[in-house]
Amino acid sequence: MYIFNATTKKLSALALMLTFLPGALMAQSLTAVQQKVAEVMQGDHRTPAELARDEDRDPVAAIGFMGIEDDMTLIEFLPAGQAYYTKILGPVINDNGHLMVIDSQSTFDSWGDWKDRPEFSMTHPVPIENNYNRSALVFDIGDIEFGLPAASADKFLYIREYHNYTVADNARINAAVFDVLKPGGEYVIIDHTRRHMEPEGRANFRREDPVGVIYQVQQAGFVLDRVSDMFAQPSDALNQEVGQIPNMTDRFFLIFKKPE
Repeated sequence: MYIFNATTKKLSALALMLTFLPGALMAQSLTAVQQKVAEVMQGDHRTPAELARDEDRDPVAAIGFMGIEDDMTLIEFLPAGQAYYTKILGPVINDNGHLMVIDSQSTFDSWGDWKDRPEFSMTHPVPIENNYNRSALVFDIGDIEFGLPAASADKFLYIREYHNYTVADNARINAAVFDVLKPGGEYVIIDHTRRHMEPEGRANFRREDPVGVIYQVQQAGFVLDRVSDMFAQPSDALNQEVGQIPNMTDRFFLIFKKPE
């Protein structure tokens, strides 16, 4: 298993600096896909709020660690209204790949005119039933549909949403992800960290125990392939609701592989 050290998070700061340097120098420092990501990040379809999140979310380094290539078939689960990764990955894969985005129809209806731009022609919305249960503080998901046949996707992205489902529903999701990925395909999970075996309460209900997540995903047949601490945040004591954190929460970053 490969572990990505947080010191390599300097990559995105370097990428930003390199946007002002000759293209040849930039090419020596970033992969071709990371160069595309850095270019898309400067697009006028992105809002000031999204640009403000770039420093903490570090998409150049994160997408590099995910191993995304621009000819892949990707699935992004619950991009939500902001569609942060959708607005980066859509143009990156547009010439040679496909991006399936899975969310409710109301989410897709809330997206702006950017979704109709030609650079999103290979971004395919797949509506599902996904209703928030306010009393249980989780989503109730209906039939799980990714818009693809079995064993046809290269990567599945489940970013900051695992905490929004019960263990039972996540077991259903994990099984469906295993089915849709090709052998060797990868399952990416990022979420807010909860202390190991800490009982759930109002302060931590939007956090997940990474050990528990690893166990649950392995139960579906996956193997943990690599881990990054690029989203580790020592200032987060893990004792506050994530909306109360003044800067970035501590987040785990796990990548699982479907056996060949």
